[in-house]
Amino acid sequence: MTLRWIPVLVLAQLGSFGLIAKDQERWVATWATAQNLVRVAPARPPATPPSTAAEPSGPATTTQAVDARGLSNQTVRMIVRTSIAGTRLRIRLTNAFGGTPVVVGAAHLAIRAKESAIVPGSDRSLSFNGKPGCTVFPGVVLFSDPVELSVPPVTEVAVSLYFPGETGPPTAHATALHNTYISKEGDLTAQAEIPEPVTTQSYYWLAGVDVAAGAGAAVLVTFGDSITDGARSTNETNHSWPTLLAARLAANKQTAHIGVANLGIGGNRVLRDGSGASALARLDRDVFSQPGVKWVTLMEGINDIGREASVPAEAVTAEEIIGAYKQFIEQAHAHGVQVIGCTLTPYEGAGYSRENGEAIRVALNSWIRTSGAFDAVVDFEAATRDPANPKRLRPEFDPGDHLHPNNAGYEAMANAIDLTIFTRK
Repeated sequence: MTLRWIPVLVLAQLGSFGLIAKDQERWVATWATAQNLVRVAPARPPATPPSTAAEPSGPATTTQAVDARGLSNQTVRMIVRTSIAGTRLRIRLTNAFGGTPVVVGAAHLAIRAKESAIVPGSDRSLSFNGKPGCTVFPGVVLFSDPVELSVPPVTEVAVSLYFPGETGPPTAHATALHNTYISKEGDLTAQAEIPEPVTTQSYYWLAGVDVAAGAGAAVLVTFGDSITDGARSTNETNHSWPTLLAARLAANKQTAHIGVANLGIGGNRVLRDGSGASALARLDRDVFSQPGVKWVTLMEGINDIGREASVPAEAVTAEEIIGAYKQFIEQAHAHGVQVIGCTLTPYEGAGYSRENGEAIRVALNSWIRTSGAFDAVVDFEAATRDPANPKRLRPEFDPGDHLHPNNAGYEAMANAIDLTIFTRK
């Protein structure tokens, strides 16, 4: 009797990791990020001779100067956290805002162990149309060939890319919330770890990681600004609200097949470009192009409101933002995507808070709750506001800037989402 059931149990366990027949598979995003607009970069400084002084112990840290100069004869190892499981994976590279082609000499994918180290035996060399490298031309998104690797849900994965020549300013995402490890020189994509790396908290030319999944799998895209991006959450703790929601979905048997792709950008605005292309300008690239997208959360507008404090000419009205919301919903429905409206969290005390801005925020939240325009609503304001002063974040959720929640605040946001939204017929 026992022998008869062993194969069934093994198949069931493999099935939970996404094992399916290749003729039934569909690609679904298990992780994704949004790209920022490229900044004009200064020329790369001349190389300096090797120093004879002792090197400092541990990884070095650097600033956005690394972003500005790009990379040359260097390996970058980036850490991402999957949402749904899979045994067959691919990555997506993008040169969305670059002006020149970028050559990738080698690419590897592995399960992360600690810091830049990978789990022994998990390293996989990636190819592109059968070749070990590729050229990513301006504006292009390029898929790798799939590789076999069993990756459980909510698992940290390392993506390593080697750039043999000058890249110029990178297409990047500046809020990785994980350390990225950059080698001093050479192709280290297959190495167990990156020795004495420079570290940043950015992603470079990496748009997404997809898994082959069954027909029932689908993806929620979380779309918004820095609060969706996870700003002020603790680095290396996976405490953005989309990441915490992904863990909730994975732990629930009825929703374990639903991935989460975080497409938030810090400083993003609905109507105008900011630190990223405006929400309306990036819908097609960042939402509708995600493999397997079925739902999208919309939480954006606070930066449009706050901008008036520094640039009065860019003041907005509630009606203008609502008009953009309506367009967003219409476009999403045309693509068969359901839209979940999210109320804007309190921001009194933030550097750009103003009374007239508060009136706009209240009007937007009222419309989100009562218009019936959305397929579902999540009340993030109710989850995070101070009962003693509803214009402010709860003190225990406020890291001090009165705008972004801290880890506890992001947990409250993730827990405020009704998972039955994703099981309704």
